[in-house]
Amino acid sequence: MKLKLIAGFALAISAGLVTNGQAQRRQLARTSDTVVTNYSYHDAFAPFFYTKNGTDYRSAGGQPGAKYWQNRADYLLNAKLDEQKNEITGNEILTYTNNSPDKLSFIWMMLDQNLFKTDSRGSAIVPIGGSRNGGRGQVFDAGYKIKAVKVLSTVGQKTTVTEVKYLINDTRMQVYLPSDVAAGGGQVKLQIDYSFISPEYGSDRMGILQTKNGKIFTVAQWYPRMCVYDDIQGWNTLPYTGPGEFYLDYGDFNINITAPASDIVVCSGELLNPQEVYTAEQQKRWAQAAQSEKTVIIRSASEVTDPKSRPAGKVELTWKFKIRSARDASWGASSSFIIDAAKMVLPSGKKSMAISAYPIESDSANAWRRSTEFVKKSIEYNSKKWYEYPYPCATAVAGAPGGMEYPGIVFCGYTAKGRGLWGVNDHEFGHTWFPMIVGSNERMYGWMDEGFNTFINTLSTADFNNGEYKAARAADMHQIGAFFTAPTLEPILSYVDNLKERNNGTLLYSKPSAGLVLLREQILGPERFDLAFQTYINRWAFKHPTPDDFFRTIENVAGENLNWFWRGWFLNNWRLDQGIRTVTYVKNDPKQGALITIINNEKLAMPVIMDIKTVSGKVERIKLPVEVWERNTSWTFTYPSTEEIESVTLDPDHVLPDFNSANDVWTKAK
Repeated sequence: MKLKLIAGFALAISAGLVTNGQAQRRQLARTSDTVVTNYSYHDAFAPFFYTKNGTDYRSAGGQPGAKYWQNRADYLLNAKLDEQKNEITGNEILTYTNNSPDKLSFIWMMLDQNLFKTDSRGSAIVPIGGSRNGGRGQVFDAGYKIKAVKVLSTVGQKTTVTEVKYLINDTRMQVYLPSDVAAGGGQVKLQIDYSFISPEYGSDRMGILQTKNGKIFTVAQWYPRMCVYDDIQGWNTLPYTGPGEFYLDYGDFNINITAPASDIVVCSGELLNPQEVYTAEQQKRWAQAAQSEKTVIIRSASEVTDPKSRPAGKVELTWKFKIRSARDASWGASSSFIIDAAKMVLPSGKKSMAISAYPIESDSANAWRRSTEFVKKSIEYNSKKWYEYPYPCATAVAGAPGGMEYPGIVFCGYTAKGRGLWGVNDHEFGHTWFPMIVGSNERMYGWMDEGFNTFINTLSTADFNNGEYKAARAADMHQIGAFFTAPTLEPILSYVDNLKERNNGTLLYSKPSAGLVLLREQILGPERFDLAFQTYINRWAFKHPTPDDFFRTIENVAGENLNWFWRGWFLNNWRLDQGIRTVTYVKNDPKQGALITIINNEKLAMPVIMDIKTVSGKVERIKLPVEVWERNTSWTFTYPSTEEIESVTLDPDHVLPDFNSANDVWTKAK
């Protein structure tokens, strides 16, 4: 049944409004024109949302441009763990490729461990009672000790080593090069020798957990990392102060970690020498796990305290790993690890394994025994839905951090169990897609990884074991919408470090996720949204998109101008308040149709959903597009009734973020 829409002077003659039509039009026009609301269609539907037009680097359609470029950082990393001192001593050989159109006379690197120095910027801004600075008031020998920075130059068979000048400022290091790195593919190779003491609780991103069978080291931000030089702002050198995450270039990693022989080491990427670091029996189990859909125990709880579960005759062992096309790498080490694993089934048939490493304390009530199952199911779903998992392994490590993600490895709270363990594993490995594959700038746009990931978590959770952990009932967006659009909140499109600490969870995670749910379920529909979202991931896989690149891609693939949506939900903190003004009848006769007038009271525009119930009990769902608000603050339409209306209810399922439900229902006078 089609509706005849009318607004202002636009009455539909086909609705039967022939007699006294001019009078009806004038009356409705006066009603519309005298409405006083906070809504402005000029603001909501204003043109020129984007910051600039397309360029050679980034197209107006949201794709990487014909001359898009990004630099590359390849690493050879050697590290040694001293468990007694909690010290990591490292040697890094960095090969940096300058694909930019600019020559570079210096480079910038991040020294994230310097956050834990007592005089760091991050330490200065920790609130009273806060725990970002190493956690819980820890005082220790914090930060990097840079022992040498050298440039390696190879001509033929001869390599020249030149010590170079560098300047450390807070969490950044500027390295002055003896000669420019040429534009368009020039390279420089650096060797950096360093050490640092691991914090016990490193801003919930790394740390040390004491268990009854030994310490668990979860090690991250453990080597000087390249800052990104891009086409947006050149060097990205925002200091690391704790809440903002990371922005990193891609490259290949070869990693050698030396640890006590009693330890098992897990790391980003593929283990290259299992025959040197696992027992013969463990190697057999490893091979079995690589072919098994069910979890296989590699080292059991009963074996943790058995010296025979480690190779004999060695004081320390060196574990060798590699990972390709990654933006970072992290690792964990402990003598207390139970290890289990299973095969992951990826769409292309490529081999990959889900692995879990956890202490006996995490094995109570079989809690972490489901970890590998969770990792496997999460990654298999997202690989099929969005983009195939790119790494040979996915390892979940139980430790001090509550939840933190790195390529191919995540750290999760060791006490998590059941729904909580599913949630943290699913979320942290969901970060494989954002930002490990789609490499957005987390330091500036945290919502582009946390929010997008929270969104895909809603779908993977609904899918897991036919909804084992799915919410019992749908979220009430009226209640949530009131919270999401509270006047005390900053906009989503705010610099991460500018957000009030209590607002991070809302503005980085839940509100952007809810926005994508709205876009998928209420505005575009799943088919159009999913294609656009998949296209965004494929276009920007292993590249560096900006918010404009995301917005433009969704619009161009879906074929919709969504400026009004981006402007209201992301750029501003606008509220939604749709209401019912009046219900009357054509010529006062319900048999000739009902005239229903709705109003938009606040700044945010949204489509309209309503249920119309007649006195006989018939209920019809009506949907109006957002365009009814494109040049109106109120809107009147005809409903082809043949009897009186009993009630009209706006957004009956509470799927829109309307913060004021009081004006959503009109009921026939008794």
